[in-house]
Amino acid sequence: MAILVTGGAGYIGSHMVWSLLDAGEDVVVVDRLSTGFRWAVAPAARFYLGDVGDETVLKQIFAENDIEAIIHFAGSVVVPDSVADPLDYYANNAGNTRVLLSAAIKAGIDKFIFSSTAAVYGTPDAPLPVTETAPLRPENPYGQSKLMSEIMLRDTARAHDFRYVALRYFNVAGADLLGRTGQSTVRSTHLMKVACEAALGKRRAVEVFGTDYATTDGTGVRDYIHVNDLVLAHLNSLEYLRRGGATLTANCGYGRGYSVLEVLRAVQKVADTKITIEYRPRRQGDAAFVVADAALARSVLGWTPRHDDLKTIVATTLDWERHLFQDDATDIDGLRRRLAASSF
Repeated sequence: MAILVTGGAGYIGSHMVWSLLDAGEDVVVVDRLSTGFRWAVAPAARFYLGDVGDETVLKQIFAENDIEAIIHFAGSVVVPDSVADPLDYYANNAGNTRVLLSAAIKAGIDKFIFSSTAAVYGTPDAPLPVTETAPLRPENPYGQSKLMSEIMLRDTARAHDFRYVALRYFNVAGADLLGRTGQSTVRSTHLMKVACEAALGKRRAVEVFGTDYATTDGTGVRDYIHVNDLVLAHLNSLEYLRRGGATLTANCGYGRGYSVLEVLRAVQKVADTKITIEYRPRRQGDAAFVVADAALARSVLGWTPRHDDLKTIVATTLDWERHLFQDDATDIDGLRRRLAASSF
């Protein structure tokens, strides 16, 4: 039987595909390549070009493959874009999840792992690790769309023979330890990637939004989790569901945070260079301190992170950025075209 990975050509999805294959799984990928890359998909996975909200594509996949479980990454993730175009986010995230769930139920697929987000919590009440029982009050359409999907999952599980694990990610960063894939999105807004691009001269500067938060250095504190540890949580979730585990929603983070300036200092140290920093006013909706309480994932899923180290996260990000811009590539689009031309 096979595992269907939606959005498997994207940042986290491509890592998931490699990890599943490493574990001996049969893997099917569907991705419309709006932000992902065909070359990022491991060659051993069967690839379908299409939208996860396209019922015809899903019918074809389910007819041609014996799908045991779905790991659902496909969706839009840029918060400012969700504010500018909320209807697109509701359609692509919540609407397409509904189509996928409906098709899964019709196909008799009873195991589902969902890529959710800490954005469902909004701004925490206090600077404490956030538990899964914290109030759910997302502050932007991105977070709202993910919460809508969680609600659909909950109601589907109540109505059908269907179990799921929803993993609420905190700040995902880093790249595959074997150098096979990484964050390749053009114009990414992820701090770690932006800082590494600046360290390698691909960005002029890094903007820091807000220096007057109630933190040690005045900048926001976030829980950064290495992408390989995140995909491990998905592997643990798959085995949990295979053992008959009940529906579960769990946080994924390390339980400790680093400020924006701490991250920038770490990047400068690992890269042995200076980064130009430009300070800006706070952005609306940015919390001072967001750190996960991931005790549930550890105790119920048996999740044991292996790369809880800021230096490792920075080093793997830098290595991947060097790979992207190797051979004197003048721009990422040109490199992407060359990689695509040489791919399977």
